[in-house]
Amino acid sequence: MTPKDIFSYRRYWAHKFTPAPFLPMSREEMEELGWDSCDIVIVTGDAYVDHPSFGMAIVGRLLEAQGFRVGIIAQPDWRSPDDFKKLGRPNLFFGVTAGNMDSMVNRYTSDRKIRSDDAYTPDAEGGKRPDRAVLVYSQRCKEACKGVPVVIGGIEASLRRIAHFDYWQEKVRHSALVDSKADILLYGNAERAIVSLAHRLAAGEPIDEITDLRGTAILRNAIPEGWTVIDASDVEPPGEATPPPSPYADTSAEPAAATRPVVTLHSRPKRLDRSRTVIRLPGYEQVKRDPVLYAHASRILHLESNPGNARALVQRHGQRELWLNPPPIPLTSKELDRVYELPYQRVPHPAYGDARIPAYEMIRFSINIMRGCFGGCTFCSITEHEGRIIQNRSEASILREIETIRDTVPGFTGIISDLGGPTANMWRLHCKDPKIEAACRRLSCVYPGICKNMKTDQMPLVRLYRKARALPGIKRVFIASGLRYDLAVETPEYVKELVTHHVGGYLKIAPEHIEPGPLAHMMKPGIGTYDRFKAMFEKYSKEAGKEQYLIPYFIAAHPGTSDEDMLRLALWLKRNGFRADQVQAYLPSPMALATAMWHSGRNPLKKVTRNGERVFSPRGMKQRRLHKAFLRYHDPENWPLLRDALKRMGRADLIGNGKHHLVPRWQPAGTGRTRAGGRPMRTTHTHSPTRSGNARRPRGRRRK
Repeated sequence: MTPKDIFSYRRYWAHKFTPAPFLPMSREEMEELGWDSCDIVIVTGDAYVDHPSFGMAIVGRLLEAQGFRVGIIAQPDWRSPDDFKKLGRPNLFFGVTAGNMDSMVNRYTSDRKIRSDDAYTPDAEGGKRPDRAVLVYSQRCKEACKGVPVVIGGIEASLRRIAHFDYWQEKVRHSALVDSKADILLYGNAERAIVSLAHRLAAGEPIDEITDLRGTAILRNAIPEGWTVIDASDVEPPGEATPPPSPYADTSAEPAAATRPVVTLHSRPKRLDRSRTVIRLPGYEQVKRDPVLYAHASRILHLESNPGNARALVQRHGQRELWLNPPPIPLTSKELDRVYELPYQRVPHPAYGDARIPAYEMIRFSINIMRGCFGGCTFCSITEHEGRIIQNRSEASILREIETIRDTVPGFTGIISDLGGPTANMWRLHCKDPKIEAACRRLSCVYPGICKNMKTDQMPLVRLYRKARALPGIKRVFIASGLRYDLAVETPEYVKELVTHHVGGYLKIAPEHIEPGPLAHMMKPGIGTYDRFKAMFEKYSKEAGKEQYLIPYFIAAHPGTSDEDMLRLALWLKRNGFRADQVQAYLPSPMALATAMWHSGRNPLKKVTRNGERVFSPRGMKQRRLHKAFLRYHDPENWPLLRDALKRMGRADLIGNGKHHLVPRWQPAGTGRTRAGGRPMRTTHTHSPTRSGNARRPRGRRRK
């Protein structure tokens, strides 16, 4: 399976124009470049920052390298189509993305409260993009320039490519392709698809005839001739041990099988042409009404996510078929190097003047060295979006980018803020055998333990770190991306290098929990692995003569988490001297496996059946507040809630003023004045805060 190199296409005629200093955001900039029109216009929910950490910059510069004239409409006023006309009618298509973040996650907290700021907007101003931005922008593009194809992509479209549970509306919604009325949806890392699509459209091929691109979703009226359809129930039955003749109880929303020009199989033959086989998922109306079928469809989708063996998927939406082609083939190191070495200015567009864009400030001196994640954490969207196969940049390309930052980026002081990506330490980690990798259907390469076929040697990364910090003009190279400590402990020399040279006093890692139940539903390693890493961290910090601290992150209210689990976590935190400043409550993101647990009450990590394993989720706001309160057991505002919960749980023995108690009996004046239900409470003092044994002013974080 060797795809065409994305830089091997014959460039479009407009390559005669020199690369733009910045991709134009106005007609005036287009005129300065000598353009009479744009071939492609990218509409994005983020401010335009010409940096390879921003999706619109990567896609725009990549298409420019193919010879196309690309314009940017950043954060348009969506209340009318006027802003969508300002660059004129694109010759080929509109490319629509909500931005680097899902617009709903960007705007709302896990408690569905509106955020006051937006890190991807000048001066962090909130409210500059609509809810479900992909849908709104697509419809405005259709209004502004009728007949121009609309292509949607990015994280928001990618995670909504099939029928999905929407946490903010508490219901199952259509695929974003259906609701947006776009012409095609590109999911995952879409460089291969977007380059091929642009060239085929430029060659005059109608967009509705471009149906074979990997990493795309399209709508069809029927299944084409020559395809074999396998019901998802044949892959794994979702029903009883003896299923009914039809794999799904309700087929009222589907046309009669006899009207389809295909053969539907209920008993899979031993050999099929996978390239001409499509799996039929339960239809939209079915997963909307039946949470068990929703969990079943989610499991099948994730099982069919390996580019080496994934089959096409189809899901009925009303009278049309939503068709998902197999995932894209990962980029080679040579291709990825060229993508990240395109002529980015590495700063925001001059139109923003001196405005501060917080997301840019965070990454301006950071470098992406890889893509993808084979961890498969059920609550995380990285694996679902970027895939499980790690795409690596070459060492030489990474070092060249460090030198580019050193020599060209304003304000550089010699400190690289991060050398990482979706994870800090998966660079160059891979399966020992490409054939095994291509055939694998595991949901994670590191859970319940590290796969015996996974190469975990991180010495190449150690050598990269050493070369990076030895470059002239480089004072420090920090590692700020999320660290997989279960992989790190496999190479002690990596931990030593990291701790000795690349930690700025604090290292944030994410055990997420300590109890086996929640960890199993997250697909995270046990707390014993954290203890191993902690011992290494402290040993090497001491050897380096440095006072450094581990900062563990934990999730509250994740599916599979009980009140007792959170109580035991709170006691662990107190025993270890941790006092969390901020806590994260679980947010059910579209398409995640944990979201399927949240919505269906079933566990899609195993075969989903009517009588299968059930998963409890802390759904009510009162219980979610309680779980967050356990993480902040030291905050007096939470003490009334915790006291009530401990009494209800039969653990009133943990209320008191000794060092072994979780919360004291006394309440500081002016704190905890409302209970969880909102009723006012009277503040009383059973002990003086100056006399009780455990009531002194909260100290800072204990040194680890």
